[in-house]
Amino acid sequence: MWFLAMLWASCLLMGTHAQGSTSFRRANAGSGRCQYTFTVDSPTEASCPSAGSSPEMEALKSRLGLLEALVARLVGGEAVSESSQGSRSQSGLQDAYNQVMGENAQLQREKQKLDRQVQDLQQRTEELRQETERLRSRPCMQQPPPRVPQNENSFRPGSGPALSHLVSRPGNTQGDKSSLRGPAWHNENPGYQELTAVVTEVSAPNLEGPADISGCGDLVWVQEPEVHRKAESIAGKYGVWMQDPEAKEPYGPEMVWRIDAVGSDVRQLFGYENMDQLSRGFPTKVLLLPESMESTGATMYKGSLYYQRRLSRTLLRYDLLSESIAARHDLPHAGFHGQFPYSWGGYTDIDLAVDENGLWAIYSTNKAKGAIVISQLDPHNLEVKGTWETKVRKTSVANAFMICGKLYTVASYTSPNTTINYMYDTATSQGKTISVSFKNRYRYNSMVDYNPAQRRLHAWDNFYMVSYKVRLGKQE
Repeated sequence: MWFLAMLWASCLLMGTHAQGSTSFRRANAGSGRCQYTFTVDSPTEASCPSAGSSPEMEALKSRLGLLEALVARLVGGEAVSESSQGSRSQSGLQDAYNQVMGENAQLQREKQKLDRQVQDLQQRTEELRQETERLRSRPCMQQPPPRVPQNENSFRPGSGPALSHLVSRPGNTQGDKSSLRGPAWHNENPGYQELTAVVTEVSAPNLEGPADISGCGDLVWVQEPEVHRKAESIAGKYGVWMQDPEAKEPYGPEMVWRIDAVGSDVRQLFGYENMDQLSRGFPTKVLLLPESMESTGATMYKGSLYYQRRLSRTLLRYDLLSESIAARHDLPHAGFHGQFPYSWGGYTDIDLAVDENGLWAIYSTNKAKGAIVISQLDPHNLEVKGTWETKVRKTSVANAFMICGKLYTVASYTSPNTTINYMYDTATSQGKTISVSFKNRYRYNSMVDYNPAQRRLHAWDNFYMVSYKVRLGKQE
């Protein structure tokens, strides 16, 4: 830059005296030194045009022209450079903006695609929900009977009872432990375990004599089923039928009650004057329950229908006289709607039962890990009076009922020749394996209940309403 300033000063000097004439001479001063003389025309002389230019002036003008060209080129180059840099910067910003806009457009397209997928999933979920409701309204598919190991103890016609898959606490199993074919016991494990046990037929003396209906004892014999009626439609593939062992006015002890349990809104209660009218199919009373019923676990006791409200663990007492709900109570921690059903399914999580000792609930809980829990209920307000936990998995048995404070389980709901294979006594809090012959004539038994007044079992076997006479005694 100092070079440019010097050049610019020279330009100014030349500009001031451009129109004057100058001369420059060099001579020897005689003293060994050079003498230089520089002469400039006076203003008057400078105002006169000169006849010519000196070589030095011409050279200076040439250098000045070159200098001006250089300065112009340098100044123009810097401007061009700045302009170029600005242009490149603007171009870079435009490219970045275009890239961001492109990414934004792509994100919008992805969002629209995800929105369409969410809508498709929601539509599919609604279709599945509707399909689930439709399937719930249909009867459950028949399940195959429990698999029995084929060994020397397997069931053969005429050779004795079939083996049963049983569950029991160590020490409660009767008989020789060497006969067990299941996994080895681990005494340190407090939970229930499954095993296969060899059981023997229990003798029942005096089967040909009159039934003794006084007192209580162990179940030792069940008669062949007696058929009373077949349901007319698919709604009656499974259901519940019963008689009140302690009937109250206006209905007598001969009154028969029936509920077809297939469907998502089970509310009709049919009443028949007696067994003959049930067989003929002529109801004398039809009641509409105020709240839907779940499955086949209902029972009749002391002038009231006791049942489980659909899709809940709530128990209801429906008073037949007032035709209204007289009490309701949630069964604490009870599984419902398919959590712990019997092996045949049908949402049989809570099964209400009546015996000589009163009203009972047979169910399970998460705490019990699927094992059968028994609770005795107050028939007036449905509150729990006492609870017992067994070591039998509820889903491993086809059905259960109470007799004289003892729980009994049925091994299979499809096998025509099965057994009542387990008993738990609430008086002693002890359980044991048993084998009492039981018939499923129509191979789809969805309900078994005991009537203490008649000493009979009522059952619903694949559209058929049947009953079994029973005998109580002392098991050997």
